[in-house]
Parts: sequence; structure tokens; C-alpha cells
Amino acid sequence: MTANGTSAATPGSVPSAGGRVDWVDYAKGICIVMVVMMHSVLGVEAAADQTGFMHVVVMFAKPFRMPDFFLISGLFVSVVIDRDWRVYLDRKVVHFAYFYVLWVTIQFGFKAPSFAAESNWAHVGLLYLESFIEPFGTLWFIYLLPIFFVVIKATRRMPPLVIWGLAALLEMAHVATGWTAIDEFAARFVYIYSGYLFADYVFALSDRARARPDLALAGLALWALVNGGLVALGVSEWPLISIALGLAGACAIVTLGTLLARAHWLTWLRFCGEHSIVIYLAFFLPMATTRTLLLRTGWIADIGTISLIVTVAGVVGALAIWRIALTAGATFLFERPAAFWIAPKKSRTTLQPAE
Repeated sequence: MTANGTSAATPGSVPSAGGRVDWVDYAKGICIVMVVMMHSVLGVEAAADQTGFMHVVVMFAKPFRMPDFFLISGLFVSVVIDRDWRVYLDRKVVHFAYFYVLWVTIQFGFKAPSFAAESNWAHVGLLYLESFIEPFGTLWFIYLLPIFFVVIKATRRMPPLVIWGLAALLEMAHVATGWTAIDEFAARFVYIYSGYLFADYVFALSDRARARPDLALAGLALWALVNGGLVALGVSEWPLISIALGLAGACAIVTLGTLLARAHWLTWLRFCGEHSIVIYLAFFLPMATTRTLLLRTGWIADIGTISLIVTVAGVVGALAIWRIALTAGATFLFERPAAFWIAPKKSRTTLQPAE
């Protein structure tokens, strides 16, 4: 989810009446659905100790699922990077820190009784404190984003291609310390930095896809064959191949998002992209509830079907929780209250990156 920053019109941007970029929201919608799908499918399969047809989809998306999310998150960084540190930290750090603290507390509250049953409540307290060092559950993405944004601003005076090269080497090193923040930083920084550094090229790619949909579709078909083939061969995580598939997959999602926006198809994906942070924060509850219900009742025997239903429940359930929160006046769950802003709120008169 890109941070709360404003952006001027960018080549290739097609704004809606609300000032958003159409293909960016489509691409983010695809990304967030794939994230929910991954957690849903792997969770169901782990609980059932067997795999279903959805496993193939998850494995196909693995090389690019998170790279495209991070690349898109970097597209609008250049708009705010030269602002003073106070404004930058408000838009790129405090924003996500607020949601991380709030939702790690909410998620921990649901899981604390089971943790206590396995050990004791004192240990539960220590686990909660540890979640501010070791990202908790599904929330590692918004834990890492502020770190990425600070590093990008702190290194903006350094040669960008040197930074990119070092980031690429980190990705190819496949760092595995066991600490999520360290390992994911090494694996993902190159993608968000690529979004920041090569934003003009990404928007140009969208322009070309919009102008020549026939060539764009041919390119997507070729990409799908190559990506699927390398995954099937078991080499998709090899050095060089992994970063190539990550960047190619991110470009594919940009292209697909552009084609969907051009045709105005699957507008529910655009809606999901517009509210991707809502889905990301809240999908764990409907996902876990639906998974437990279906597996315990045995109403459906096919694991793939259960996985698909749990995925849909995670997305729809998160949006339902958001609507209920708005109706109940609990907007603080999904909107940062004024008390937690450290800089004046931004104007909404210019194009908005997806939040």
C-alpha cells in the first residue's frame, strides 16, 4: 500500500473524478487479492495437511506477488522525498506506524488466549513486546514500508544506480537470518527502490500498454509461459532468475492493470485497490473464521474449493468490517486520527497514489 502522499499528474496517469490513477488501483487490487489468496490457501492446506488446485495459482504468483506490491509502493515516493523530514516522516512513517501498532494489538488480542494456553500470560506479554522487533503475522509489510521509505530518503544524495546495484545484490544473496525485518529488507528493497528510481519508465510502460493492447496481451502471454515454466522447473528462486521474475512480474501486473482500466473490466478489483490497506489490515479475521468453520464442519471436502471460498471471505469480510466500522463511528480503525498527524494534512486536489 502506497503511503499517504500527494502526487502531481504523471505521464500515463488517467485520473478518476476523485483524482486517483486508474491502473495503479487496478494493479494494487490484483496485488492485495493475491496476498489474501496466499495466506488463505497456505493456511487451509497447513491445517488440512493436504494441497488443492489453488496451490498451483499461489506458486505461480510467488515470484512476483510481493515484488509488484513493493514496486507500486515506490512509484510516488519522488513526489514527497524532497519535502522536509517532518512532512516526509508523517506521510511515510507515522502513517504506517499508527496502523501497525493498532492492528498488531487487535490481532494479538484475538490470538493471546491460544498463546496463553500453550505457555502463560507473562510469556504472552513478552511475545507482544517482541512484535515490535519481529513483525507479527501478516503485518510485516506495513512494518517494513516505513524502514524502506527512510532508507530511500536518507540515500537520495548517493548515486542511485549504486544503491540499486547493492539492493539487487542483497536480493540475490537470499539472506536468511531468521529475523523477518532483516530477511525481507534484503529480499524486497530492490523492488520498492526500482519503483522510486524507474517510475517514469513504469508509467511509460503503462502508456504503451494502453496504446497497443494487442502487443501488451502478447507480452503477457509470453511472460505467463516463462514465469510458469521456471516455477514448474523449480528454479524460480535461483539468483538472477528470482530478481528477473520479480521485476518482470511487476511489469506484467502494471500491464494487466492498465488493460483492465482501459476496458473498464473487473471494476471490483479497482475498488479493492482503492481500499487495499483496509483489506490488508482486516482480512485475517474473516479468513481465519471461515477456514476454521469449513474445516471443522466438513461441509466441503475439496481443499481447493475451501481455499477459494476462504480467499473470497477474507477480501469481502475485510471490506464488510470496514463498512461496519464506518457506520459505528470507529473510523480510527482505518483512518489515522488528527491526533496522530505530526504535519499538516495534505491537500486532496491533486492526483492521489493508492493508499
